[in-house]
Amino acid sequence: MGIMYILISISIFVAAVFLYLFIKSVKNGQFDDSYTPSVRMLFDDEIKSKEKKENKSQKQSN
Repeated sequence: MGIMYILISISIFVAAVFLYLFIKSVKNGQFDDSYTPSVRMLFDDEIKSKEKKENKSQKQSN
């Protein structure tokens, strides 16, 4: 039964370390997406044309 307490305490410690590292990386901007906004402008016309087609089809069905 003593080994269970040791394993649980180790797993909580490891989880806390991963949580700390995740929060630290988010605050430092590790997960900021700098690539997608520059590419989004290339596909902006296609997205707008799809939205127009969807709006027209919704208006016709109503």
